[in-house]
Amino acid sequence: MAERTAAGIREATTAQLTDQDLGALRRLFAAAWPDGGFSNEDWTHAMGGRHWLVEEDGRIVSHASVVERVLEVGGRPLRTGYVEAVATAPSARRRGLASRAMRAVGAHIRTHFELGALSTGHPEFYERLGWARWRGPTFVRTDEGLVRAQEEDGGILVLVTPATPAGLDPAAPISCRARVGDAW
Repeated sequence: MAERTAAGIREATTAQLTDQDLGALRRLFAAAWPDGGFSNEDWTHAMGGRHWLVEEDGRIVSHASVVERVLEVGGRPLRTGYVEAVATAPSARRRGLASRAMRAVGAHIRTHFELGALSTGHPEFYERLGWARWRGPTFVRTDEGLVRAQEEDGGILVLVTPATPAGLDPAAPISCRARVGDAW
């Protein structure tokens, strides 16, 4: 069953989202990325984990989700809470709603994962919330081996958790598994 957090945010697994919720999220993402910047692959990437929904007057106005992925740092696999689909309705922006959702996301990741990670073109927003840019080179793990993902350098942010291995080197190579659409 979905639950409300202390910050008034509804938290739900993908399985707990109703058809009405899913339709509202599709509309939110279309409004947040009007240039078609949110693809069907992005939708798929955002599903299968947990969602944080900020609602006003019964309408979802901000969202963030966390899915489990395995990132490798220097060849060491880490159970990672990967953030997807952070969006706020254009009419509700600049009011701290995405920050509220991301604080709840951060608390969840710190409790349940070895590392938090996300890919963004807006790192400053996340850095204010305790995330740090990964300084090492980025790669994608494919069936054929590692493929350099230089375009991702500087755009991968991580959140250290109590379970993060001591001495994790933020300048080491980091990799994710290939997937349909954007790997990162």
